[in-house]
Amino acid sequence: MTTGPFLYDDDPAPLHTGEPRNRNGLIVGLLGGTVVFSVAMVGLMTLWSGDGADQSREVATVFTASLSQGDLPTSYALICDDVRAQVPPDRLAEEYLQPGTPQVTGAESIEYDGAPAELVTVRWDDAGSVTTTQLTLVPEGGTKVCGTRLAG
Repeated sequence: MTTGPFLYDDDPAPLHTGEPRNRNGLIVGLLGGTVVFSVAMVGLMTLWSGDGADQSREVATVFTASLSQGDLPTSYALICDDVRAQVPPDRLAEEYLQPGTPQVTGAESIEYDGAPAELVTVRWDDAGSVTTTQLTLVPEGGTKVCGTRLAG
């Protein structure tokens, strides 16, 4: 203890006089709550953003709509690197566009180069003349279109 003249005649009182409290339960509870919250957020994120087929249908809808309306920058941003290396922007419509109005009608899960992918069916209706194509969509920094073929 310190000695010397004090402002008051009393010695300084000790700050902690009781037994220390055990707070392990609080720490364990906070860590457990964080884990439960994280797992719940991952589950909700899956429900919110949809599965691969939903995302593929959405990307195919944006791709075909922008392509049919002449918005090549948007369409070109939605193709995979392999296609981008082979098809310049001015030939994109030539490779992928069909006459008529596009409508995405379905999607199925496939494998593409050993990785999961989606095969999306697109129906192009040109005043009664119908062409059906299938777009291959792959996960590549987001869902990207990586090929097309005539269906049927």
